[in-house]
Amino acid sequence: MNEIIGYLRNYLQSINRTVFILTTLLVAIAITCNYTLSIEPAIVALSSWPLRIAGFLMLFGFIFSAAWVLQFLVSPATIPNDRFFFVLLLAAPAIFAIKITFSEVAIYLSNHFPYPWNEYWNKVLDWPLKLLVVAIPVSALWRLGRFEGPVAGVQAKGFIVRPYVLLLLGMVPLIAFAATQNDFLHTYPKVQRIDVIDQYVQHSFPWKGLYELSYGIDFVTIELFFRGFLVLAFARLAGKHAILPVAAFYCSIHFGKPLFECITSYFGGIILGAVVYNTRSIWGGLIVHLGIAWLMELAGYLGHVYKGW
Repeated sequence: MNEIIGYLRNYLQSINRTVFILTTLLVAIAITCNYTLSIEPAIVALSSWPLRIAGFLMLFGFIFSAAWVLQFLVSPATIPNDRFFFVLLLAAPAIFAIKITFSEVAIYLSNHFPYPWNEYWNKVLDWPLKLLVVAIPVSALWRLGRFEGPVAGVQAKGFIVRPYVLLLLGMVPLIAFAATQNDFLHTYPKVQRIDVIDQYVQHSFPWKGLYELSYGIDFVTIELFFRGFLVLAFARLAGKHAILPVAAFYCSIHFGKPLFECITSYFGGIILGAVVYNTRSIWGGLIVHLGIAWLMELAGYLGHVYKGW
């Protein structure tokens, strides 16, 4: 735990305070606009897949680029002298825009099953397929950029589990508080989306367990992309200045989540970014992120039981 606190302390001591304030203000304005103007729901509601990709590309690209612009305006000396930086700057929002809208293959495959299994397999197959959609271009860009080390921080050598378990335990009170909020219970547990199968099987636990495992794969994708790829790839070009823009980008993918979760994702992105920057490994962040996701599932279930929903 002290190691994690040390990583965060060193980062906060070295950060340009003006950049931090301006980036945080940018994120606050973006969150306010999204939740008052319903920007993310409007993009989701667009009539075609290409339009949804374009909508998310504009959203993610604007926030990610704006955060970098603030960094360079305040501290021009931090501008990387490498054209590959701009390749990554364009590619990153495009990859995630495709990922977040990529459901057509899962829909096609699941349509071969009768109801309700078509709906079940659509959800269970979706996350592993999205992992492939992200992992393939990330691996290609990593090699194209000739970055050293395992692709996107996928290494376990010297990794110590205990600090991340303690950090995860520290999140329990916050998750418990979130579980008292109606918007949280409206979203969690995610497994309630497949409650329809209860009347078609004798024991639903294995099917719901498989769903939760598939749901967990999405967090592997997110850690691989945001921490393993974005933080570590951009850090090779711009050092620790990469952490804040990536945290802003990371916050923007939560615009469809409950407000409290969206706000905390920005600060969580900073913490996990600082950890990965120092450890060069995604496993700590993955333990925390995946643990939080499954704890939120449990909290949502218990919250519904408590309220009698």
